[in-house]
Amino acid sequence: MSTLDLNVLRTLIAAVETGSFAGAAKRVGRSESAVSLQVQRLEEMVGQPLFRRSGRRMVLTEPGTTLLDHAYRMLELNDEALRAVSGATLHGAVRLGVPQDFAETWLPIVIARFARSHPAASITTVVDRSPALLARLDRGELDLVVVFSGEERSDAIWSAQLPMVWIGPGGYRRRASEPVHLVAFDPPCVFRAAATSALEQRGISCVVAFISPSLAGLWSAIDAGLGISVRTPASIPSHLAVLRPSAELPELPQVKLSLHANTRSAETQTVQQLQVMLTESLSRSLDSGI
Repeated sequence: MSTLDLNVLRTLIAAVETGSFAGAAKRVGRSESAVSLQVQRLEEMVGQPLFRRSGRRMVLTEPGTTLLDHAYRMLELNDEALRAVSGATLHGAVRLGVPQDFAETWLPIVIARFARSHPAASITTVVDRSPALLARLDRGELDLVVVFSGEERSDAIWSAQLPMVWIGPGGYRRRASEPVHLVAFDPPCVFRAAATSALEQRGISCVVAFISPSLAGLWSAIDAGLGISVRTPASIPSHLAVLRPSAELPELPQVKLSLHANTRSAETQTVQQLQVMLTESLSRSLDSGI
C-alpha cells in the first residue's frame, strides 16, 4: 500500500483554502506547475479525481473532500507528536468571539481540538451577535472574532461569501394579499436588512412580526408559524426548511463571513495557533456546505 506524503497533503490543503493552484504555490513556496504535479500524483495514488473546476475556482470532488478531512487530521497528529517529543508548549490565554450560528455546529469541535493540542493554554469563548463581537474586538476585549458583516475592515485575515436563504416551516405558503411576516433580530442585522431590502425592491410589503435576541428564539417563532427569516444554511434546524425564491420571495444576496484579529494580540503564538485551526475548520466546513 502506498504512503501519503505529508508535504503533498499540505499542498492539497493550501489549494483548497486558497481556491487555486496559483494560491497554493505561493503558500507552500513551489511553482504552480510543481503544485499541479503533486496533486496529479496524489490523484493517481488514490485512483480518484480530487478537484473539479467551478468558474475560476477549484472545487473538491467527493473523494477529495474525504481525503481533505483525513489530511487535516494527519497533519494535526504530526504536529501534536512533534510538540510532545520536543516539549514545546503553548501558554497564555486567547479570547474568541463567534455568532450563535456556529455555537452548536463546528465550534465546539475546534475548541476541543485546541484544548487537546495545547493543554497549558486557555481559551474563553464569547457567543454574541456580529456587531457586538466587532465592538468588543475594537475595545480590545477579544483576540479573534468570526462574524457576518457587510463592511470592509483592514483587520480581516480570512473571508468567504455565503448564500443567504429564506427559512420557514415546511410547506410554507404566503397569500398574495398578505404582507410577509418576518422573524428577525433587532437592527443592526445584515440578514434583516437584506430581507427587507429584497422585498422592498420587489414591491412586496412586509412586517417584522417577531423580534428575538437569540437564534433559538428565531427558530421557535418560525416553527410556531409566526413568520419566516433569513440566515445562511449554516445551522438550520432539521424541522425547518429552506424556501426557494419565487414570485412571493425574491432572490437574496450573499453575505460575507470573516475572521478578524485584534492587532494588539495577533502576533502571540497562542492566538496564531487558534487562528490556524479556525481558518482550517472554516474552509473545511464551507467545502462540506458548512
